[in-house]
Amino acid sequence: MSHTSENYTSLLEVIRKLVPVSRQEMDLPFSLTPEAAQAILHVVHDIGGQPDGPLDKSLHETELWEMFTHATSECLAWRGYWVSEERRRRENDLGVTLYCGTPYYARWLLAATKMLLDKGLITPDELMLKLDQIKKREEACK
Repeated sequence: MSHTSENYTSLLEVIRKLVPVSRQEMDLPFSLTPEAAQAILHVVHDIGGQPDGPLDKSLHETELWEMFTHATSECLAWRGYWVSEERRRRENDLGVTLYCGTPYYARWLLAATKMLLDKGLITPDELMLKLDQIKKREEACK
């Protein structure tokens, strides 16, 4: 399999289809309705007061990948590549579909991956190659 930025771009297109984005030009503040104001003020991660199902309060045993994700994110911060506020903003930028449908540390992982790519610390080719290596290693363990 060839590792190209086209592969990465096609992967992003699939993700974008899952996260619909709509933008509407507004003549602020004159065209701002109460509903629009509420939509603007309500950020993705602030789900307080929104209808939701029952909260599962059962204890969750931390998985190895979650610990590695947390440690990697903290090391990236320690090395000065980002701060926690940037990580949270990048999580919010995933959109409602991915934010609400993705486990907590998976959002950290997606945010870290996007940051590493955006800042040129890794290339899409390197990412795809590493993902292939991990898949092969996992398949060999089965």
